[in-house]
Amino acid sequence: MSRRRVVVTGLGIISPVGNSLAEAWDNITNARSGITAITRFDASGLPTRIAGEVKNFDVANYLSPKEARRFDTFIHYGLAAAIDALKDAGIEANPSYAEQVGVCIGSGIGGLPMIEETHEASREAGVKKVSPFFVPGSIINMISGILSINYGFKGPNFATVSACATGNHSIGEAQRLIEYGDADVMIAGGAESTVSFLGLGGFCSAKALSTRNDDPASASRPWDLGRDGFVLGEGAGVLVLEEYEHAKARGAKIYCEVAGYGMSSDAYHITAPSEGGEGAARSIRNALRNSRINADAVDYVNAHGTSTGLGDIAETLAVKLAFGDHARKLAVSSTKSMTGHLLGGAAGIEAVFSCLAIHNQVAPPTANLHDPDPQCDLDYVPLVARPMPINVAISNSFGFGGTNSTLVFSKL
Repeated sequence: MSRRRVVVTGLGIISPVGNSLAEAWDNITNARSGITAITRFDASGLPTRIAGEVKNFDVANYLSPKEARRFDTFIHYGLAAAIDALKDAGIEANPSYAEQVGVCIGSGIGGLPMIEETHEASREAGVKKVSPFFVPGSIINMISGILSINYGFKGPNFATVSACATGNHSIGEAQRLIEYGDADVMIAGGAESTVSFLGLGGFCSAKALSTRNDDPASASRPWDLGRDGFVLGEGAGVLVLEEYEHAKARGAKIYCEVAGYGMSSDAYHITAPSEGGEGAARSIRNALRNSRINADAVDYVNAHGTSTGLGDIAETLAVKLAFGDHARKLAVSSTKSMTGHLLGGAAGIEAVFSCLAIHNQVAPPTANLHDPDPQCDLDYVPLVARPMPINVAISNSFGFGGTNSTLVFSKL
């Protein structure tokens, strides 16, 4: 069976830089940071007191109060981004093709705030304070489940869980389901909401987070010599993927094509990247091979770019390994410099930004890059967005456990 083409016809985003495509893209391309002091809980006892929180989000626009109370915040974000993406794509509940529409929206950690809150309540008042909705309200596959139920989508319904690579794996697996005929439409992406005491506390204990508490907007600084760790973010990014002929037949708006998907494992360390970026380079090569696009045709890389000492160097080396001499001609940027790191939601919003980069022919900037690390010596689009021809873009996401994923997007 020949592979079917897959295109992006809808985008949805809930993020620290905005809860609509227009707002988020405007802030990203103008290098406006969404990182601020934490308001979600009292972080005064932690060494890191900043995060990329979602702001001005009203779940009542998407769920009834009764429904909203049952589910953790990451589910709110994932459902909201998915609903917005469906509206953007012009897809509604329709029994005539319900069996060919599926959902794959994952998360790296899931309902951590609800788990914390339920544990505290149960310690004070016993099991009677544990909601019967606690388990379904905090498990990772419930975004896909609720969306499928609410819209009557009867195609594939599942979630991937691969730490910070979750969104890419979700989108990539969804692409393959369409490629080989298991669905005509897939709603795919990632969501996360772990700005909580345990979420921050765990990363603080690992000394992974920036402590630039006095200047939150400049704290996430990928490839900068002064970087001191990543900044935790939250939100969701969701794409509507559609078989090309199906999209054409209904006159859908098309942002770009999902041309390829690659994966690899470092098989090296639970948190540190493999030496020399070898694992990440294989992920990039695998994605390009799957796309049947030559490396020298790529114009833009939306990098994993977390603002960590080891990670930024490893990704720089990986890009050089995968692209050879062409690496010097690439525009490479990290939108995490403005959003922070959304863990399982990161690849979802970065896929949205990659699609918009192609659609608008603009490479987003890397904010806060004033003093480049000599070991990070590629073109990172510092400080200012760059209008440029972008025919092919890749988006990298790498996660704990040595899991790597890369998506290839191309102009139609």
